[in-house]
Amino acid sequence: MLNLKGVFTAIVTPFKNGRVDTAALRRIVRAQLDGGAAGLVPCGSTGEAATLDQEEYLGVIKTVVSAAGGKVPVMPGVGTNSTARSVETVKKVSALGVDGLLAIVPYYNKPTQEGMTAHFSELAKATRLPIVLYNIPGRTGVNMLPATALALRRKFSHIVGIKEASGNLDQVSELVCGADAGFAVMSGDDSLTLPMMSVGAKGVISVVSNVAPRETARMCEAFLEGDVAAAAAAHRALFPLVKALFCETNPVPVKYAASLLGLCAPEPRLPLLPLPAARRALVKAALIEAGVLP
Repeated sequence: MLNLKGVFTAIVTPFKNGRVDTAALRRIVRAQLDGGAAGLVPCGSTGEAATLDQEEYLGVIKTVVSAAGGKVPVMPGVGTNSTARSVETVKKVSALGVDGLLAIVPYYNKPTQEGMTAHFSELAKATRLPIVLYNIPGRTGVNMLPATALALRRKFSHIVGIKEASGNLDQVSELVCGADAGFAVMSGDDSLTLPMMSVGAKGVISVVSNVAPRETARMCEAFLEGDVAAAAAAHRALFPLVKALFCETNPVPVKYAASLLGLCAPEPRLPLLPLPAARRALVKAALIEAGVLP
């Protein structure tokens, strides 16, 4: 069962000499399980899904499902900017033993709200698995309005939540106020997780938890348990690391951070380049300050 609460890690896809590093991917999953992540999200934007060919993409999902072993839910990213291609992807991924699907608002095409509704309706008709919408205007060029997301929830009961990365807390409040108990709002911005939870979000689909799963989980768990002071302290401790991990385009800095922890090589795929030397000290210092790296 997909319980959208706490920390779901948007895991990186490790590469070695241009190929998916399956051994490193399994190592990353083990680290997440040991660190207390509540769920795993492979093949999202942090996982550089747009650079994976079909065989690699399905292979990454199969590896994560196998490595997770049913201990936590696996919710891969399935969205593209083609509705027909997204529907085919949904059908293929739904057969891989996953627990849910994360579907991004179509990028580049800049659909209207009505276009978004039609797109996600087709995806919802193609599966009975839980679907989580993903709104990230900074990458897609368009913003899914709360009314659109909530209308999709009313139309399809298996649309169970949204990863909200607009950076707009008013929009978060609109979603929370309009949602029923079965629809979860999840932060898509690590720096805003605690503020979003303060108005009703249930957790985060996180980048920073790639390298600090235990610390990120502690923050969310403290808030959900009513210990606001402890959650705020955890937020303050993590905040410099979060900022450092976005000093360049995600996932470039977090891959470098993961390499310092021995999880994988710091290698992204073109058009992304490895973290420049001038930024590496910043990321390393932030890991040390957060207590993640000795």
